[in-house]
Amino acid sequence: MAKGAKTGGRQPGTPNKATKEFRDTVSSLLSDNAENVALWLEQVANGVGDAKPDPGKALDLMAKLAEFAAPKLGRVEHTGRDGGDLVVEIIRFGENSAS
Repeated sequence: MAKGAKTGGRQPGTPNKATKEFRDTVSSLLSDNAENVALWLEQVANGVGDAKPDPGKALDLMAKLAEFAAPKLGRVEHTGRDGGDLVVEIIRFGENSAS
């Protein structure tokens, strides 16, 4: 068990190096193959050979690919104290309150 104060390490909010490299690689692959990806999605949507057209699947595939370039953001819920209502107080500075 550690006895002293913790020093060093990653600062909060610093991205994980491996995750960043993976996202950069996937983004680069998608960018370099944009024409092919567009063609493949078009083939799925319109059907090729014996395959039936499936525009919904093409849209689903595009959404899945987009997550690698721009991952989903987590939802954040703001609440007041102890999970109660959030109270917003507006404070104005430099205004004449005698108006």
